[in-house]
Amino acid sequence: MKPSSVRIAGITIHNFKNVVEGSLSFENTRKNYRASIVGLYGQNGSGKTALIDALELLKYALCGSAVPEKFADYINVDSDVAELLFDFVVKTPEDSFPVSYQFSIKSVSDASGRNVNSTQSAEQRKRVCIFNEVLKCPILSDKKIRTGKLIDTNTAELFLPRPKKQLLVGNNKQTDTDLLVAKKLSSAQSRSFVFSREFLDAVRSTLRQSENSDKELSFYANLIESLVNFGNFELFVINTTNSGFISLHAQPLVFKFAAGNSGDFGTMMIPLHETAVIPKKAKDVVTRIFQTMNIVLEQIIPGLTIHFKDLGTEVLENGKEGSRIQLMSHKNSREIPLNYESEGIKKIVSILQLLIVVYNQPSITVAVDELDSGVFEYLLGELLSIISERGKGQLIFTSHNLRPLETLDRGFIVFTTTNPRKRYVRMTNVKENNNLRDFYFRDIMLGEQDEELYEQTNNAEIALAFREV
Repeated sequence: MKPSSVRIAGITIHNFKNVVEGSLSFENTRKNYRASIVGLYGQNGSGKTALIDALELLKYALCGSAVPEKFADYINVDSDVAELLFDFVVKTPEDSFPVSYQFSIKSVSDASGRNVNSTQSAEQRKRVCIFNEVLKCPILSDKKIRTGKLIDTNTAELFLPRPKKQLLVGNNKQTDTDLLVAKKLSSAQSRSFVFSREFLDAVRSTLRQSENSDKELSFYANLIESLVNFGNFELFVINTTNSGFISLHAQPLVFKFAAGNSGDFGTMMIPLHETAVIPKKAKDVVTRIFQTMNIVLEQIIPGLTIHFKDLGTEVLENGKEGSRIQLMSHKNSREIPLNYESEGIKKIVSILQLLIVVYNQPSITVAVDELDSGVFEYLLGELLSIISERGKGQLIFTSHNLRPLETLDRGFIVFTTTNPRKRYVRMTNVKENNNLRDFYFRDIMLGEQDEELYEQTNNAEIALAFREV
């Protein structure tokens, strides 16, 4: 089975940040679009960023990377454990398969930096522990295909069910011992065990040794590999740190070229207030980014293109040859350093190459927190409209700008509520001729939905508070 794409179909969040419970489908059930767009709207502190953070946590898990310490503080204050469930659709040229991945996180004390117990709580650090991982997918049998557990790590054993454990990693005692050690090590290092290098290598080894490439084993192994590929090469999460770098005079360039695990992908950070020395390979990547980006950029901001000045060759610390460059903008026959352009243009430049990939490739998922930050609202609405109607990939974003409510199909729009036990909803009773933006404002005032979308404020009390300061 050769998967052509992986798409996130839905997410369920329990006790993560200020979301006690929230379930959100990423499918637009109103109309059949090739693109998958999810725009999340709501008042401040109502769970929008929690969705982006959950997707960032998913990427760490799928990549087998250590989850940063900050996530230890993302567990809801009234709970010791947060749970996340992600539903996927793995599509092949012949068929599509539902897959789900569930895991829990908890905060534990990190004493790895000391060889004695410390009595000073100020020195105690926290780390994240990923546990109770469950991977579900279609289970092959002689009778029929059903959806069930492929891997469940909530056991003192390696994982359950035992028949699937034997199929995936064999029945060798040394392998079992090594993987049990890897399971404990993954927990101590804030990593996923299911997507750890050790477990994946064991499954790959079993697949190579299987006689006649066992069909069932091959099916499960390919589903797992498709999620690994998705997390490493096709899922991009852009949080507000991206905008923070721009404010600190650095230009982030998030990019993806080609498909699968070939080509170039990742993030580059180039100083804006001074020249930068970069390796030759990085220079080639920047050149390619601007070549593809400028085709679109000069259409959405008429006449504007971005390039860099090559200021000469320098030798890097490793002895290899590098180039000193400065990022420049060119418009109306006038060239200025990019540092003097607006924050909005820098924001567009930072993510535009990814938006181009979302438009062209069904296998790409991009999640952006505060997509509207610094972007002219009319332009934002037009860009999202074009991607939703003609694009192929998946775009998930949060925004405070309501213009997209007028340009996107309402099936793409989700709202947060004031109820932490039901954080995400879609509007009901919206007629075809209703303007969703006006409908949203009306609901804020009248509260016509089953769940309250906005916690009302009192202008008189706000004004009194200002006077009393």
